[in-house]
This record gives sequence, C-alpha cells and structure tokens, in this order.
Amino acid sequence: MSKLILIILIQLLYVPMLTLRTICMVKNLKMLTAVFGFMEAFVSIFGLAIVLSGEQSIVEMIVYALGFALGLIVGILVEQKLAIGFSSVQVNITHDNETLVNTLRNEGFGVTVYSGEGKYGKRIKLDILTKRKKQAKLLEIINNCEPKAFIIAFEPKMFQGGYITESMKKRLKFNRKNISSDESQIKNVIEKTIEGIKTEAAELKENWIED
Repeated sequence: MSKLILIILIQLLYVPMLTLRTICMVKNLKMLTAVFGFMEAFVSIFGLAIVLSGEQSIVEMIVYALGFALGLIVGILVEQKLAIGFSSVQVNITHDNETLVNTLRNEGFGVTVYSGEGKYGKRIKLDILTKRKKQAKLLEIINNCEPKAFIIAFEPKMFQGGYITESMKKRLKFNRKNISSDESQIKNVIEKTIEGIKTEAAELKENWIED
C-alpha cells in the first residue's frame, strides 16, 4: 500500500514540474527551464525505477497511470494559479462609456479606444492589455459597467512599445541592478549560473506577482 501511495506522490511531483518547465521555456527563461527540467528528469527516473523494478502488478501500473492523470490536473491548477503572462482583451460596446474607460485606467489598465461601424450602427472597441493574474478583476469591472459588452480575450505572443512595456523595463532594470550589483566580483561559472537563475526568477515574479 505504501508503494502505491509513493507512486502517486511521485507523479504529483513530476507532472507539475513538467508544467513549470514548459511555462518557463515558453517565456524564454533559460536557467529556470534547465532547473525544472533537471528536477523533472530526476523525479521521472526515480519513479520509473520504482515502477519498473522487478515484477509489477496490474494495480501498480494502473495507479501509476492514475497518478499521471492526477498530476495533469494539479499541473493545470498550478498554471492557473501562477497565471504567468499577459492577456489582450478586446471589448465591443454600442456607445461611448467614459465611466468604464476612466475606471479601467484608474485601476492601472492600459486602454485604447477605437470607433467604428458595425451592422447595427456605431461601435466602440476598447483594446486592453493586462496581466493574466488581473484578468478576473478586469472582467468584473467590465461586467459591472457594461454587462452586454462583447468580449474577446487572447494571449499575445509578443508586444513592443507602450507605457506598460516601459514600466516593465524600468522595474526589471531596477530588479536586475539589485540582483547583479556584485556581478563584477563573480569569478566562476557556478556563481554566474546562480545569478542567471535569480535574474530570470525576478522576471518570472514580475510577470505574475501583483505589486
């Protein structure tokens, strides 16, 4: 029985590590990708050594597969909790709503307003870039001010320019300055690698931890 529990626990560690590695790889965080990749491989090899050593019962194999499935669920929950990255939200409404625009801007969201023509007349489109972690708050504000608004949200692959980018660069430059203030004194590869991990961890934190 203890072996079955161990198999499940290993899978609950392995799959979330896989999730974190994938996220860091997509975000181009090289050092953290390598760290999570190492941990993922270590846990995977350890788990396989347990499952494949000697004769295994059908129950243990089923538990191994079940643990993997549960690990996927945990991995998804971890990804949703971290909510790393940004969302681009497009809001279409039928009239000007300065209250909504001002409320969003006062809450720190970048809003660009466009005017156009739809099938049934004038349409106003709000283009909003926000951290994924703040998307729920954004949608709450929109639904309170414009419950009938048509909303589309997607994750941009890249963005450049704008006040959000400048704000991110300033804060990231400050973090890097604090992290690498003694960089000139680093003399060996191991210390440089640790410094790189700290820098990428700061970038990761900047993307999902609210101020």
